[in-house]
Amino acid sequence: MKKQLLLLFLLSVITLRLSAAFILIPMDKTQKNHLKAYGIAYWVLQQDVEVSWLLNYRGGSFMFKHHPVLESECVVRGVSFQVIADVQADAILQEIADPQVNMDEMRLQKAPRIAVYTPKNKLPWDDAVTLALTYAEIPYDVVYDEEVISGTLPLYDWLHLHHEDFTGQYGKFWAAFRNAPWYQEDVTLSENNAHKLGFEKVSQLKLAVAEKIREFTAGGGYLFAMCSAPDSYDVALAAESIDICDVMFDGDGTDANANEHLNFHNCFAFTGFSVVMNPYEYEISNIDVTTTRKVSMTNDFFTLFDFSAKWDPVPTMLTQDHEQVIKGFMGQTTAFNKNFVKPEVLILGENKAANEARYIHGNYGKGTWTFYGGHDPEDYQHLVGDPPTDLNLYPNSPGYRLILNNVLFPAAKKKKQKT
Repeated sequence: MKKQLLLLFLLSVITLRLSAAFILIPMDKTQKNHLKAYGIAYWVLQQDVEVSWLLNYRGGSFMFKHHPVLESECVVRGVSFQVIADVQADAILQEIADPQVNMDEMRLQKAPRIAVYTPKNKLPWDDAVTLALTYAEIPYDVVYDEEVISGTLPLYDWLHLHHEDFTGQYGKFWAAFRNAPWYQEDVTLSENNAHKLGFEKVSQLKLAVAEKIREFTAGGGYLFAMCSAPDSYDVALAAESIDICDVMFDGDGTDANANEHLNFHNCFAFTGFSVVMNPYEYEISNIDVTTTRKVSMTNDFFTLFDFSAKWDPVPTMLTQDHEQVIKGFMGQTTAFNKNFVKPEVLILGENKAANEARYIHGNYGKGTWTFYGGHDPEDYQHLVGDPPTDLNLYPNSPGYRLILNNVLFPAAKKKKQKT
């Protein structure tokens, strides 16, 4: 009798296993490692397996057809998952399709080609995006000025801009770090690189790079930028034919009437701002609120907007998270003054009480851009020389999830517009 029961049990297990045709990766608070889950989704796409991104279902879960190799990879990377049968997967999709619920299925079809714009020389800070990509085991290429000028960006789908100063003022670190060896080396390398590529000034090279990035976006590229890159990028474009760099940055003085001649039409996100011309002030423009905000660390949060998954799938993808209220974090550019955000820009996350936009998105030509304020979501005030964040300590970081939403976003199949 015991042998018969055991045989029946084994047969039932085998039958269940055979009918278990999908893997569900939950992204709610039951997930052990949210960040590596994105890496799994990316890796599955690399295996030519389509991934369903279940928007607003259990925190933005992933689902794909079962295969032992895919299941094994989830185990190896420590990602929580469930093996479910066809009928269970169908039931989930039926629940999501209900017009009364704010959920939808977005099919991811191809792993995007990723580039990170970052200097080749070692600087005394790290970059949250490269930390996230490395931890999630998502491959990327490093590009910098030479590669951008030579025209390599069209080879990629997604480009991240490193903690960067596109105005040619070296991050305005001169006042505090002009005698530091790393700063002097960076200036020398940047000037040599500019001359090598045919430019008299670093600011001219950076403007040319910014224009190449604009072409990449207009052609259908996906641009993502954090910290000082978003506002310095728009400032560089606005000051296209104006000298805003003082003598210690480019060898000559500034245009005294620079702020009267800025061309905001050139900008992706911002308008009506002023450039900070004082070389002793660690600030590029008044877009950033770091020095003017009155927000304490204990009260520093921003809230993600709740979008319609069925009608607004793009912002819904970009805001998938298991938390709606995210801890704030500082940077050279901490957040964007909403007074200077263009009216057509979509605000994804804000600190409304402080009039700060933290996470914004827009279209340009055939492509899109997303700007995210702050330097490191798990280091409130990351200073020059601080060690990089160990993401093994923050595998469920809501702030880092927003970065990885952007990485997967280009893999989505464009859906027909609803009528």
